[in-house]
Amino acid sequence: MILFNLLASSVLFLASVQCVKASALTTIIAPNERLCFYADVDKAGEKIGFYFAVQAGGSFDVDFDIKDPNEKLLLDGQRERSGDYVLTANTVGEYAFCFENDMSTLTDKLLDFDIMVESEPRREVAVKPGQVSDHTSPIEESIYRLNNMLMNIKRTQRHFHTRETRGFSLVKSTQNRLFWYAVCESLAVVGMAVLQVYILQTFFTKTGRRYKV
Repeated sequence: MILFNLLASSVLFLASVQCVKASALTTIIAPNERLCFYADVDKAGEKIGFYFAVQAGGSFDVDFDIKDPNEKLLLDGQRERSGDYVLTANTVGEYAFCFENDMSTLTDKLLDFDIMVESEPRREVAVKPGQVSDHTSPIEESIYRLNNMLMNIKRTQRHFHTRETRGFSLVKSTQNRLFWYAVCESLAVVGMAVLQVYILQTFFTKTGRRYKV
């Protein structure tokens, strides 16, 4: 019976521990372009998690700003490569998350971002006093610890994914530069050979008459 109560309380707690609305997206921002994304907050006091990282393009930087439903600026940054923020929504409504690529005139930016709106977990009162209250606190603490561990793992995965993508972009850019450098060097060698042949011909030829050496 005790085991059944433990399982029942853990299932109920897992079902009600958090209500999370998330949107993980990847988008491309063209030069001099501004993109905005929106998230709805149903009640005041909810937490908004905001993460972004520039995966490829230029110097891996972008401008961003966050505004509340009243167009009040909550957070902004310039030439940021990545960010991970948690905000408290004090106003109910639509929050705007905007990215701007003004510093680039030719290069697109590949951006990975995540917007999460989550409610604070609240402890549920037991139906019968004394039935599962003795076991609720340890279960909650274990679930909170697991949740924190999973969030840390998620952040670590994001970090390594960003480093891998940026490293691949640098390798690809370096490869293209080496390729065109090799092409230009080959054309320069061929041009120098043709120029040397032409100079030798003009050196031994004067006014249409050839001189033997």
